[in-house]
Amino acid sequence: MRLLIAGLSMAVAPAAAHARDAVVEERSIDQLQADMTARRATSVDLVRAYLKRIEQLDRRGPTLRSIIALNPQALAQAKALDAERRAGRVRGPLHGVPVLIKDNIDTSEMPTTAGSLALRDNHTRRDAPVVARLRAAGAVILGKTNLSEWANIRSNNSMSGWSAVGGLVRNPYALDRTACGSSSGSGAAVAASLAAAAVGTETDGSVVCPASINGLVGFKPTLGLVSRTHVVPISHSQDTPGPMTKTVRDAAAMLNAMAASDPADPATAGADARRRDYAAGLSSSALSELRVAVYRPENMGADLTARFDAALGVLRAAGAVLVDVKRPKLDGLGDAELAVLLTEFKADLNAYLATTPPSVGTRTLDQVIAFNKANAAAEMPFFGQELFDQAAATKGLRDPAYLAARAKSLRLAGVEGIDAMLKTANATILVQPSYGAAWLTDTVYGDQYNGPSASGLAAVAGYPNLSVPMGLVDGLPVGLSFVATAHGDGAVLGAGYAYEQRSRARTAPRYLATADAGPGLEGALSK
Repeated sequence: MRLLIAGLSMAVAPAAAHARDAVVEERSIDQLQADMTARRATSVDLVRAYLKRIEQLDRRGPTLRSIIALNPQALAQAKALDAERRAGRVRGPLHGVPVLIKDNIDTSEMPTTAGSLALRDNHTRRDAPVVARLRAAGAVILGKTNLSEWANIRSNNSMSGWSAVGGLVRNPYALDRTACGSSSGSGAAVAASLAAAAVGTETDGSVVCPASINGLVGFKPTLGLVSRTHVVPISHSQDTPGPMTKTVRDAAAMLNAMAASDPADPATAGADARRRDYAAGLSSSALSELRVAVYRPENMGADLTARFDAALGVLRAAGAVLVDVKRPKLDGLGDAELAVLLTEFKADLNAYLATTPPSVGTRTLDQVIAFNKANAAAEMPFFGQELFDQAAATKGLRDPAYLAARAKSLRLAGVEGIDAMLKTANATILVQPSYGAAWLTDTVYGDQYNGPSASGLAAVAGYPNLSVPMGLVDGLPVGLSFVATAHGDGAVLGAGYAYEQRSRARTAPRYLATADAGPGLEGALSK
């Protein structure tokens, strides 16, 4: 068959041609690895099973539109890894496991579009270091995921999950609800079991929000633990790739492969010295006697408050010592963060575009703006590019106003924000709801955030933030965020794992037309 994905026709071997259908629905990396170890499935079986689900769910049935491109070499890579396994070489827990990559991260077999038609011919034929490390760990790169175009930096009126290349990602829990962004495709795809795991990227909320809203584990690591080289950028002060999975252990396994120093990314200079085996450090007793700062946002609503209180009960039962804290007044943080993002976006995007192949005609932000104006019907049918225009007007990385904004935002989010809250409670970890439940997709007014957000302070400060499923509110997933100070990655993963083991709060999606609909399609399409 030839599977049409966002206008790209990819030759794919027919899944039906293989006698054995592997079970992949709701399977974790650990479970898939156990299946391959026991010879219940091969990597080829897994790739074929995921391709079958993609055909059934992503372009038919619920029409999730979470995938932008499939890797034409995925089956060949799986066959080679199966041969290694037969020869007695298993690289680790990711060996033979299919994963998806957000389409703002370079992969050698597929273009990197960031969802924009301006980059549809951006076939760099190179792997970002984070992708190269996943391959070295044995992962099969199954394809690229859809995203909020340009990682949601084009307009304040944007609609999360929409891109000109991929269309609109739909939430597998309720198809009329947002999948959030910008790693919307990564979130929806893993929730729908179109791959075992995916890589997203976060500048502020782009891993944490889609993970929370799609019922997943999403981890934004400490800035500088994972390379950003050959990733379409927004901000070198805040950007980082992060894993999106069904379990905390899977996220830790992904992080083990992803984390490393990269000579081309100065922020990662200390990563090799700091990283450790994050999966081996997980313990169900990690919360015992752990002091945890609890922040209760005022805009939660009754249902989310009840769910959060239940999650706190789980933490308390696991032995955590909970201490309520208030968020300090951080006047001017939002404006300072935006000034940093816009200034760095212009500089960082121009630097990335300069490395793209001659087939890419847009070599600067100004040329991207001009492209969008010339192709407004395709690129701007729902919202404009006012943030691009503002970024184009910035004065560069030596501008005193930019330098002051960066210093202010870092101080407010870090020392006077998260650090102060943890100090007040004498705590190691801060918890709060990740986000509210998914809002209705709105093509006229764009995103309608309707609850708290745990992403901002950790994003600006560069601190780790782990979202773990907390259960459902009106049939829609919500997450619990675990935040620590810089380099507390192991601590948040440990606390999140201990919570997850007691709560078991994740619920599989049902592909309902709306959150108020009746029985869904769960289990009907893949066994």
